[in-house]
Amino acid sequence: MSTFDDGLFDGGRKLPVMEEFYTLQGEGFNMGQAAYFIRIGGCDVGCSWCDTKQSWDASLFPPVAVDEVVERAAKTLGKTVVVTGGEPSRYPLDYLTQQLHKKGLKTMIETSGVQSLSGDWDWICLSPKKYIPPHTSIYLRANELKVIVQNPGDLQWAEKNAALVGKDCVLYLQPEWTKAAENMEMLTTYVMENPKWRMSLQAHKYMRIP
Repeated sequence: MSTFDDGLFDGGRKLPVMEEFYTLQGEGFNMGQAAYFIRIGGCDVGCSWCDTKQSWDASLFPPVAVDEVVERAAKTLGKTVVVTGGEPSRYPLDYLTQQLHKKGLKTMIETSGVQSLSGDWDWICLSPKKYIPPHTSIYLRANELKVIVQNPGDLQWAEKNAALVGKDCVLYLQPEWTKAAENMEMLTTYVMENPKWRMSLQAHKYMRIP
């Protein structure tokens, strides 16, 4: 279920889109792939290290027509759309994914999974946060688990979540950007000692692209 009354969003035909841009995926399994990003405003998870805090207040982003967003995405050559936030699981997303698939676009989402996730997704990246844990229904749907590591204690949180996802889910540890240098040796060692995990880096920040 969405956090908000679906009527405000006309059954998902409108969404509070903060920004749209065509770039390269910078993180996780699909790193380096061209994709059209749709960032939906509104998040109440409140991560202290969030690099898009301006997305938290959904009231700053009046709902826009999803059909128009889909048309813009369909004009790009990448033919892949990544929906991110904010926290997109707060919204009704069935209509969005239906229209994207009609245009032959691959649908991906990056979510902390705090709400039951709607929509038909080709790839689900679950990035769980300790502040508000994921809804239990998303674990077995996740194709990728990406846990942000700010301190050594976050590794316990990572293992707790890894025990809940499906056997084919790809596991990633990603150093929080401002702590990356001091945590890199720890994470490198941890992945070598626990090779079910892979390392994810925010490559887009090194490339200086959106």
